[in-house]
Amino acid sequence: QVQLEESGGGLVQAGGSHRLSCAASASTFSISAIGWYRQAPGKARELVAFSTKEGATNYADSVKGRFTISRDNAKNTVYLQMNSLKPEDTAVYYCNQAYYIDSKWHDDWGQGTQVTVSS
Repeated sequence: QVQLEESGGGLVQAGGSHRLSCAASASTFSISAIGWYRQAPGKARELVAFSTKEGATNYADSVKGRFTISRDNAKNTVYLQMNSLKPEDTAVYYCNQAYYIDSKWHDDWGQGTQVTVSS
């Protein structure tokens, strides 16, 4: 069973930096696209950053230039480096893994990790 485990959430001051980690299953990591999503109270879940299995990346306009997604294939881990944090970045951050096996797409989510940015 594929599992994703986020870590690194916490309380950060505005303007500070923080890094989230997402550990994925070794059996599917190299063939997976990985995304970081977030959901603030009362708002819909939104895509923050995305990495294809080849390593191409894409970002939401709200985090471009501040956040960086990277993947370490040797550790089966994806990171989200967050710089110049703002109070509006406060949310539960989720890791998502999508991969194609046995002629169908699979889509897995982590349990989420809370990031709170204080002003």
